[in-house]
Amino acid sequence: MTDVISVEIVRTPNQDQVDTIVGDLVADGVASKLTAKDATLWGPEAESESAIRLSWTTLHESSRPLVDEIVALRGELHAEGVDRVVLAGMGGSSLAPEVITGTAGVPLVVLDTTDPAQVADALAGDLQRTVIVVSSKSGGTVETDSHRRIFAKAFADAGIDAASRIVVVTDPGSPFESLSKELGYRKVFLADPNVGGRYSALTAFGLVPSGLAGADIGGLLDQAADAAKLLAADSPDNPAIVLAATFAAAHAHGAEKVVFADSGSGIKGFADWAEQLIAESTGKNGTGLLPVAVEGPGAPGFVDARSDATTVAIGPATGSSSVAVEGSLGAQFLLWEYATAIVGRVLGINPFDQPDVEAAKKAARSLLDAPAADPVTPAFVDGPVEVYPSEGWLPTDVKTVADAITALIAAAPDHGYVSVQAYLDRLDDASFALLRPEIARESHLQTTFGWGPRFLHSTGQYHKGGHQNGVFLQITGASEVDLEVPDRPYTLSVLQLAQALGDGQVLASRRPVLRLHLTDRVAGLAQLVEAIQEDGS
Repeated sequence: MTDVISVEIVRTPNQDQVDTIVGDLVADGVASKLTAKDATLWGPEAESESAIRLSWTTLHESSRPLVDEIVALRGELHAEGVDRVVLAGMGGSSLAPEVITGTAGVPLVVLDTTDPAQVADALAGDLQRTVIVVSSKSGGTVETDSHRRIFAKAFADAGIDAASRIVVVTDPGSPFESLSKELGYRKVFLADPNVGGRYSALTAFGLVPSGLAGADIGGLLDQAADAAKLLAADSPDNPAIVLAATFAAAHAHGAEKVVFADSGSGIKGFADWAEQLIAESTGKNGTGLLPVAVEGPGAPGFVDARSDATTVAIGPATGSSSVAVEGSLGAQFLLWEYATAIVGRVLGINPFDQPDVEAAKKAARSLLDAPAADPVTPAFVDGPVEVYPSEGWLPTDVKTVADAITALIAAAPDHGYVSVQAYLDRLDDASFALLRPEIARESHLQTTFGWGPRFLHSTGQYHKGGHQNGVFLQITGASEVDLEVPDRPYTLSVLQLAQALGDGQVLASRRPVLRLHLTDRVAGLAQLVEAIQEDGS
């Protein structure tokens, strides 16, 4: 059993405190109570929410009937020559399927963006062979609804019966279930409503797109089942209890960041999934754990991590890792869900709500409903980069991108963090992810990188609700293409910019924000890298 999932604590300066927390968790029966769906574990204020969010502990059993349904639908589609799967989903609806299919080595086109060029690329694939899975608990997620509308029109324009190519995953009784049946969509899968999005990897939200793409979803459930007994045990050897206690003790001593590097696990993109789970579950009430996904064990932020961070290797231990976690993907999903829920209890927060996520959505909607009459004027323009700082922190004599970035970094406290947020095409503009290690190397601050708007459904909760020691670098860019959203009064590029501006407004009420708008994306990236390197020289 211990070979299924293992946690190795390589080093911790707080072992006595870890042991105390482990002892308390075991004595309180937290693991077994969690498995039994005890909603009282996080206190009276959290109880009503927790009561409807705990079915994830037994999904390895309750999701079994889905497997045959999904495999049967895949067979039907293949018999019709439909073997290209596109997923429209945000947050938990997209992150888990991307990890599952990436690890399995099967193709899945993931749309968790409002960048018109990225959506246009997905549309340019062979529609005759395409089915789109539209995943949303309510159907009201603006990005996912936009994708559904765009693809339905594209199918119809190509002479394809759109309804036959749309598969839906939603909650029972949701408005989306009613709409999908009314429109006659190919299949509607109903997920367990008592599971929140970030805990939904083993629900229909994770399994349907992954299974249709060809991943072994039955095997994934087997992996989770193999780990379930160990994770439910009230034992000091329970790896979820050990992880939770380690992070809680580190947090108490100022290490509120958890840095993830893959050290040869064979799992593709796991940190991106764990990032949402941990940040959205714990980042509230001015506390929480900030996950930082880095490029590898030798990356800045991992190899040179300071006292404000715990380094975690997904795979074998490395010279720089404080913790190493090994195990199959299904077992890792369940382990980190248990550990996150348990650390929430120790930190005194409700790990199942997301009180600050709606603020950015509301601000974006207001910008769409009432666009500004006059365009916003940049503070200054430096080559292909327009510079838009939030009020009150950028000196008026700053006139270059390099100096603006230097000032932003200087506005962070010594053990704060830099959040880079790129509202761009994460496929064609993938090179922008290079900004994360460049800034981390030059600033010596923990640095995160997120693609907008998908991080709004992930780390966005922590940015507003967690430790208020971050500074935020937004990157937006001119798009050479745009797409109309059928029956909506905006295009994708308008929606994308509104999401950036809306979140920027909310962040700016708390911390410094610098938005850099690139009138030329390629030239702009070159200038940004040069500016960051100049900052550190």
